Amino acid sequence: MRVLILNQFYVPDISPTAHLAASLAEDRAARGDDVTVMTSRGGYVAPHGDAQLASKPNPNVLRLWTPEFGKSSHLRRLVDYASYYSLAMFRAATMPKQDVIIALTTPPFIALAGVLHKAAHPETRLILWNMDCYPDVVERYGMLRRDSFVSSILRRINRVIFEHVDHLVGLDSAMIELLQSQYGHHSPPATVVPNWERADLFAPHINGTDNSLTGMPPNFSFPILYLGNAGYGHDFETVLDAAELLRGTPAYFAFFGGGIRMGDLEAGVRRRALENVAIHGYVAKGNTPALMMGAKCALITLRDDALGVMSPSKMHSNLAMGLPIIYVGPERSNVDDAIKRFGCGISLRHGQDAELAAFVRHMIADPAAHRELRVRARRAFDEAYSDARTLPQFDSIVSGCERKLNG
Repeated sequence: MRVLILNQFYVPDISPTAHLAASLAEDRAARGDDVTVMTSRGGYVAPHGDAQLASKPNPNVLRLWTPEFGKSSHLRRLVDYASYYSLAMFRAATMPKQDVIIALTTPPFIALAGVLHKAAHPETRLILWNMDCYPDVVERYGMLRRDSFVSSILRRINRVIFEHVDHLVGLDSAMIELLQSQYGHHSPPATVVPNWERADLFAPHINGTDNSLTGMPPNFSFPILYLGNAGYGHDFETVLDAAELLRGTPAYFAFFGGGIRMGDLEAGVRRRALENVAIHGYVAKGNTPALMMGAKCALITLRDDALGVMSPSKMHSNLAMGLPIIYVGPERSNVDDAIKRFGCGISLRHGQDAELAAFVRHMIADPAAHRELRVRARRAFDEAYSDARTLPQFDSIVSGCERKLNG
């Protein structure tokens, strides 16, 4: 079976979708499919260098030219998007028939390339692997009015895509419900498949016994790690309020990553003169397990208005390292669901800074309770968020499309 995967980023890029796409591509190739990945030469943050672009025969990674501007501004990102869109549309429309196309949502609406391919080859099956919901994301963050002309055009594009999608994959039930509520009359069969991490990157014996992080002052011994992007969908006021309440304790909040909200976070730390909060840049994917070994808990936030339109991808690696999750965000997200299902942390709403501080104090004072949460975190990963659990779900979806092809 010929399988085409569409995503702007691919390994060795650091973005979560790059590694998810690679995991799926390699799994399908190992099952005997002829896999092509249509991606770009640019990276999530910066170009990743020609020396790293070697491709295997299967999966065949087709890297389309883009200016490689990265995410430093909206304009630069849009130029990268436009370059990838135009070349991907042309290549998808003219390439030999694919049996199944799996389109992610980086950039938004790239599934249109799959629609164009289906126009030439109607028997091709299209799977939409939805990571973010557009235009809902930009509408909820005030960047676009819901009743605007641009918004109406983007929703029309979505309707065209959904008319041709054979299966929808979402990251949580809130995301699926949102999409079905808007495009229900065109809505294909839908499945919730959470994001995942490769189990072989996180050996079960890794248990975070190293109680230090890079650059952490010696008077702190309970580091809480935020690892990854801090974008429009994240809010940190409750965390900073809790950090103020935790002055004089061993608790230390360490942020490693980047994104549009990092500037606001840095300003808040300076304004409050918080010595127990530090901010660092992005870390290469291969270095994250060693970094997480020095943490005691993991921090994840989500704005209330981001529910359903995006899903935090930080949780899975944190669980793999046995880190109890401190989540500040709305109920019914993928993180809230995991904490309630496995008891692997605490799920808080925005404004519950006192509860956050109390949880951290409890973890510091009761090492046995902390160890129990570590065990539950790793159990959650093994049972629900590793590639060994999630790839079979995806394989079932692809197999269903294959049966339709042969039926």
